Amino acid sequence: MKTHTLDEVQDKLIGKKGTPERDRFEYELKLEMIGHAIKQTRKERKLTQAELGSLIGVKKAQISRIENNTSNVTIDTLMRVFSALHAKVKLQVELPPYASINIS
Repeated sequence: MKTHTLDEVQDKLIGKKGTPERDRFEYELKLEMIGHAIKQTRKERKLTQAELGSLIGVKKAQISRIENNTSNVTIDTLMRVFSALHAKVKLQVELPPYASINIS
């Protein structure tokens, strides 16, 4: 029986790193992890979805959608959620190098 590394399995099932399919998968995974972290932290703080929603000015359904990654959410809303949960937020953006643009 041939064995495969995790990287080989991921490349075959999801796509190789750098492909649109793999990038989309990793993006969705990160969103799910954020939703899970919000839900876990909300529960640790002993807040219901309705109570958290009330703290930031949205309905319970919106908190549910954020936690379950079923809707697009603005950065503003996420920041309000994190603030209400007393979470420290670190945002890291890495932009690829770009070619010089020559404007004549």
